[in-house]
Amino acid sequence: MIDDPATPLWRGAIALRIVTFLFAAANVIANQSGQPGYERPWLAWTTLGVMALWSVFTSRAYSTTWGRRWPVVLADLALTCGLMSLSPLIMSDHQLLTLNVPLITTIWASVPAVALGALGGAAAGFVGGLTVGLFTYLSKGVPSLDLLRDVVLLAGAGMIVGMASATARRSAVRLAQALRAEAATAERERLARSIHDSVLQVLARVRKRGLEVGGEAAELAQLAGEQEVALRNLVAAAPADSTVDGEVDLRPGLQLLATPRVQVSTPATQVMLAAATAGELTSLVREALSNVDKHAGPGARAWVLLEDLGDEVVLSVRDDGPGIPDGRIASAAAEGRMGIEKSIKGRVEALGGALELQTGPGEGTEWEVRVFREGAAR
Repeated sequence: MIDDPATPLWRGAIALRIVTFLFAAANVIANQSGQPGYERPWLAWTTLGVMALWSVFTSRAYSTTWGRRWPVVLADLALTCGLMSLSPLIMSDHQLLTLNVPLITTIWASVPAVALGALGGAAAGFVGGLTVGLFTYLSKGVPSLDLLRDVVLLAGAGMIVGMASATARRSAVRLAQALRAEAATAERERLARSIHDSVLQVLARVRKRGLEVGGEAAELAQLAGEQEVALRNLVAAAPADSTVDGEVDLRPGLQLLATPRVQVSTPATQVMLAAATAGELTSLVREALSNVDKHAGPGARAWVLLEDLGDEVVLSVRDDGPGIPDGRIASAAAEGRMGIEKSIKGRVEALGGALELQTGPGEGTEWEVRVFREGAAR
């Protein structure tokens, strides 16, 4: 099992709980012997005993996976606020309102905000700090600048710990993805060497010998050549990768579309898009290449170019076929053949992108698709 990336924060919460309990114990001892003392000393010692037992329990719980769950942390918050609410019963009015005497829980009450931040992120830590601050106000009964300062510190501490835990978890996910990609690349290189020394050499020999013999052997040679190119593209394609935000690399899906008649050019670096967007663009290119096979003739060639311009991704599909006659797309749509209208234009419209067609008799056909990343200006 992979350790929780926020484990150092949980250990910090445990250390904070121990240190703050010792401070709370010193506070009870000091105010027990001082003048004026507690109204109900027995309740103060009982509360301190409960705090000691709960400190032992939470220290054990937060050091293991089973204790880093919402029921345990919320129970910690509830018990802490409940013990804090006993302060008006323990302390005298003079201690509570006039003297600068801490509540019975003192800074021991800050731990739930830290634990909530470590578990649920910045928002949970912030809410936890506000909750403890609210109960501090209800226990004191009188607003003050010192009280406001404590609330801000509690909420801020919980939020900062939450931000740190979220960052740690994101970093761990990205590190795991990088390690998987590195392992996949290494395995791909090993397979490429193995395939090159066996399968690809056999296919290349079959292709060469078939072309020399001619006849039906030439057809087999052509098939062997196509399989050789497809296998080389499969081995050379970038490994599939994804992020914690659900983005994937667009390049591998496009690279697998390469054939002896189709050349695919992609950037050397990843082109990350939402998984749904990448799937739609890959399907769009596959449909455009299918149209080349159907309408451009058996000898037509095609080129696929992918460009990453930062705010937008540009995808071009060009062929050297006879081109599309004027009005042909509209007439096909009127006849019920909706390949271009739905599979190409429809996909681009659904993605909120821009589509441009350049074609003419004898000039081939080029589709240029622009898809904008989130937040980029159209």
